[in-house]
Amino acid sequence: MDSLSQICLGAGVATLVMGNKVPLKHALLWGAVAGTLPDLDVLFGAGDAITKMVSHRGNSHALLYLALLSPLFAWLISAIHRQRLLFPRWWLAISLVLITHPLLDVMTIYGTRLGLPFTNTPFGIGSIFIIDPLYTLPLVITLVVAFLRPNWCSRAAACGLGLSSLYLIWSLGAQQYITAQVNAKLPAPAPTGILVTPTPFNTLLWRVLIMNENGYYEGFYNVLSQDTAIDYQFFAQDTDLREHYADHPDISRIASFSHGFYSLTPQDDKLILTDLRMGLRQNYAFNFEVTPDASAPPLALPRAYDMTATLRWMQQKLAAAH
Repeated sequence: MDSLSQICLGAGVATLVMGNKVPLKHALLWGAVAGTLPDLDVLFGAGDAITKMVSHRGNSHALLYLALLSPLFAWLISAIHRQRLLFPRWWLAISLVLITHPLLDVMTIYGTRLGLPFTNTPFGIGSIFIIDPLYTLPLVITLVVAFLRPNWCSRAAACGLGLSSLYLIWSLGAQQYITAQVNAKLPAPAPTGILVTPTPFNTLLWRVLIMNENGYYEGFYNVLSQDTAIDYQFFAQDTDLREHYADHPDISRIASFSHGFYSLTPQDDKLILTDLRMGLRQNYAFNFEVTPDASAPPLALPRAYDMTATLRWMQQKLAAAH
């Protein structure tokens, strides 16, 4: 999720656990810091464009490493504030803040390596967009209430965390329901992969991506609409091209990271490699230019993501339900 959501989640969890045992500003501060800590890996990323992409949410998001870090961080906090008797409580608070960070990230589609060093698999449920105001606002509002009314801090934090968690549960339920609808009316037989994810900033309009051997279908499902039929658009892919470059180091990394949801297009003497999971309507967030012989490092193509046009299109799709 975005940085603001993680900061608010961390501050809310720390406030709930620490309660009135410490000054509220201490819980808010250290909860926010710990909630941000795993994402600092972006400051130390090295290598080419694809390496930087696939290494994000790696070791800094592994549950084992975060569990090992939490007592050290808690000891430091309790030492700074001379609260050594509260070390166990700080340990619990920081542990929960650090662990809930990657667990929230898993709800997005990007890919989070929770299981390092035991497995390198990037996990991503994809039931919520990376930025969703309806998840973040309850946390922000209740933290403001806690700040203004310190005596209510625990109740306010519990309320905010409860409401945001209910929203996550709604997103999971909606995703499962839509997936069942998609499977019941597939546009073509033998799909190699089906992905159902929300469009930006909401969980009302969902994007459906269906891969097969010849290309992929893209369609959209509006939960407000009485019509459950999905109007798909098909994008053909060169099967021979994908098979020929299946072992290409750059292409194989994106193929693995995206769980097969990628496209490969020739352009002059280069290849355009696209992660199809993030973006919509041929307006994707991650596009790379690679050389056929892998003689040069991959280049990240400039993002041409027109969010204004995307939001206008989404508004039209949602309005069409009424």
